Amino acid sequence: MSSSAEQLSTRHLLGIKDLNEKDINLILDTAANFKDVLNRPIKKVPSLRDITIANVFFENSTRTRLSFELAEKRLSADTINFAASSSSVSKGETLIDTVNNILAMKVDMIVMRHPYAGAGIFLSKHVDAQIVNAGDGAHEHPTQALLDSFSIRERYGDVAGRKVAIIGDVLHSRVALSNILCLQKQGAEVMVCGPTTLIPKYIQSLGVKVEHDLRKALNWCDVANMLRIQLERQDIAYFPSLREYSMLYGLNKEILDSLDKEITIMHPGPINRGVEITSDVADSKHSIILDQVENGVAVRMAVLYLLAGKRG
Repeated sequence: MSSSAEQLSTRHLLGIKDLNEKDINLILDTAANFKDVLNRPIKKVPSLRDITIANVFFENSTRTRLSFELAEKRLSADTINFAASSSSVSKGETLIDTVNNILAMKVDMIVMRHPYAGAGIFLSKHVDAQIVNAGDGAHEHPTQALLDSFSIRERYGDVAGRKVAIIGDVLHSRVALSNILCLQKQGAEVMVCGPTTLIPKYIQSLGVKVEHDLRKALNWCDVANMLRIQLERQDIAYFPSLREYSMLYGLNKEILDSLDKEITIMHPGPINRGVEITSDVADSKHSIILDQVENGVAVRMAVLYLLAGKRG
């Protein structure tokens, strides 16, 4: 899919902060080739036929896990799936012991989701396998940011110069940080929007604009990425009620139609319909939410394929 001269600068994918612009473009260009493969009658290539990949999920996931599994199968890799809830982790086994036991079965690559920030970085220093971070706590979710960039590039031809507003629960979102880093490295402008309690204090040090008025953010942007309210990560009340949140920051068709331009709507999923976004927006022509899901498989194929080229 890419020439042998073109390689990633990193052996793992732990976060967008470890990638440079050349890496990002290589991943997105490779994903475009794989998307063509996915639209053929035979959707499989033998690229990773000799590779074994373990999907190790210490946290619930539907879309990301299925997307990685499908990407691995499309590349003809052998896969094993590991869910912490039904494993010896529940008996007190450590992360390193768990992964080393998996590696003893001659696994080449680990795709891991973990509730603690930095788990992938920690693991990469202690085990001899390539690590792909499928989300670590509220820290990073690099493949989501890459598929979001791919979807924007597909829509507009280029990410550079685009204005992207990330709206909602930025504080608890690993998608937000990865997206900010990924978009900025490609020359996009980024704004975050939400209630003060859900915008982290450090955010302006990343060079993003901060807005608390939804309409102002929507009038500024080309693309609005609507984040889910992550109630499972909130140990205190960050706003009075979901009803009040949706009144101030929920996107509905009336608001969308009142803008003086057309914008593109994205969402990393799962959608809380009627909270951050209404069904008539999620299912409208402005939305590329299902394109994001489709593109996720191609982008993850590209990541796994390019990392396999860095083995050894």
